[in-house]
Amino acid sequence: MNGPCIQLTLAPELRLFASPSRRAERVPTATDGASSLGHVVESAGVPLTEVGRLLVDGREVPVSYVPRDGQSVEVLGVERPQPVPGAPLRFLLDVHLGTLARRLRLLGVDAAYENEDIGDPALATRSAAEQRVLLSRDRGLLRRRELFAGAYVYSDNPDEQVRDVLGRFAPALAPWSRCTACNGRLHQADKDSVGDRLEHGTQRSYDVFAQCGDCDRVYWRGAHHARLEQIVDEAVAAFGTAADRPATPDSAGRTRTP
Repeated sequence: MNGPCIQLTLAPELRLFASPSRRAERVPTATDGASSLGHVVESAGVPLTEVGRLLVDGREVPVSYVPRDGQSVEVLGVERPQPVPGAPLRFLLDVHLGTLARRLRLLGVDAAYENEDIGDPALATRSAAEQRVLLSRDRGLLRRRELFAGAYVYSDNPDEQVRDVLGRFAPALAPWSRCTACNGRLHQADKDSVGDRLEHGTQRSYDVFAQCGDCDRVYWRGAHHARLEQIVDEAVAAFGTAADRPATPDSAGRTRTP
């Protein structure tokens, strides 16, 4: 580009998206004189889902602003907790975030997830149709214009992913209230009503059960109870008091450990 040149500064947390040569403060950046600041920021590698305020010479401007020669632009990250206006807070996760999806469901957070890769266009369309925040580590996917909202998941470690999402969006927690397999709601079930779905050892050893209202999966206090309880207790302690808990078992007997 041979147009106006601006001085671009990315917030420290956003510099991982840029090439090494663009991670310093006040990087000279050529523009074409017609593109919006949002386009310039995306061209630097930063998804707009991760951008908070944009400051030009210290004054806040919208992403549609067209920068002029010599201006200093500062790109700030999103504020936390980040509000999501326009719909109840709920999520959609791409195919690579299955463990995160199960852990969010364990905490009672509405987290839709497909076990198979349905493709970027279908994910973006579902995000818009159901007004869900798309969580992904795919920067290209987060740049799709049809998204309702999106967020980059910064870590590939499930424990850190959970902390990242809960810290960023502060969803209400209602542990043990959702099916970790399908995201449906759990309800209390008596042993007689689910007995034909249990192995004999389980029937003898357990008396408290829950069942998913969507997929009929049965839950009880299973062998992974201690690990699941640790995940829940740590999340509730760090990110606020849980919502009222339903009278359901506190471990998923038929779902693999999140």
